[in-house]
Amino acid sequence: MDYLETGEQRLIRESIARLCRDFPDEYWEERDRLGEFPREFYDAVAAAGWIGTAIPERWGGSGRGIREAAILLEEIAASGAAMNGASPIHLSMFGIHPLVRHGSDAMREKYLPDVASGALQVAFGVTEPDAGTDTTSIRTFARREGGRYLVRGRKVWTTKATHCQRVVLLVRTTPRDQVKRRTDGMTLLFAELQRPEVGISPISKLGRNAVSTCEVVYEDLPVALSDRIGEEGRGFYHLLDGLNAERIVVAAEAIGIGRAALRRAVDYANEREVFDRAIGKNQGIAFPLAEARTRLDAAALMVAKAAWLLDHDHPCGKEANMAKWLAAEAGFNAADVALQTHGGYGYAREYHVERYWREARLVKLAPITQEMILNYVAEHVLGLPRSY
Repeated sequence: MDYLETGEQRLIRESIARLCRDFPDEYWEERDRLGEFPREFYDAVAAAGWIGTAIPERWGGSGRGIREAAILLEEIAASGAAMNGASPIHLSMFGIHPLVRHGSDAMREKYLPDVASGALQVAFGVTEPDAGTDTTSIRTFARREGGRYLVRGRKVWTTKATHCQRVVLLVRTTPRDQVKRRTDGMTLLFAELQRPEVGISPISKLGRNAVSTCEVVYEDLPVALSDRIGEEGRGFYHLLDGLNAERIVVAAEAIGIGRAALRRAVDYANEREVFDRAIGKNQGIAFPLAEARTRLDAAALMVAKAAWLLDHDHPCGKEANMAKWLAAEAGFNAADVALQTHGGYGYAREYHVERYWREARLVKLAPITQEMILNYVAEHVLGLPRSY
């Protein structure tokens, strides 16, 4: 593995950074405060062709990998857009990954060009109110009836459901008590969202308020058999391709948020004078900032490694989970240090670091908690007994 970015990857960083300059912190503060979807930003990214970064060229994308997608999303977050800017884009990258890998040619030809162009927005429906991280306990069920499934159940924390036409939806097609392994009997569907059989209710939340997060109720939603992703009963295993990609790109976004926070903190530490000296001269200010940068750079290396492994079809569960854990810790630490550096002004919206802090905190909870990642490492890397 070469840790140096290629010329093309550097060009991606520079190009998306230029695009993001048209959307300053003030734009994102207003979208967050008003709870408005950043339509102008989404359309600009789509028009520039970036949404199809990880979609193969034959289906309308640019044929790059998750590494390039991670670079793109890190730069979006680092511009000050944070999760409000990254989330509308990343769902059409990792969320669609199972369809790219396991969908039929007919499905890929039908849907992927519209995803790549930005015309078709995609949500990711896995988590349920009573299942949470225990994915195998989901209850949303799809029964076959002729040439279609009828889906009934409830999902929660479905990001961007109010704006998406389709959802990658994990359902049970065989009851859990009728399968040998609890991971069997689940199926992935590419279902419609904006239909009478679907009820969507946004959830009021702490941060990332420009992007809705929703409870979604399905009441006998019809889904054609031709809109099944991969094999019936193998949905959990098909989903894993999307989950590792998700951990990697969200980790990159956490690093981007940390970079944005650190940039503002360093500028403030150089400009703010107390007792006739810049506060950045004080080691009590300087050392936490230096440590924050060190943590961010270390996490970035694991993100690069995990993305390289995934793009080269190597097992990457360990690295993807570790990358997410390290980046979530580093990103939130940088945001917390930035808020502390600003003192009381860090609590004020006009300095923006409070928004970075709220959005960086999310990554320690989603898409998987830090504790569940440590459970994974303990069991699958260290060989310790399963604790849950």
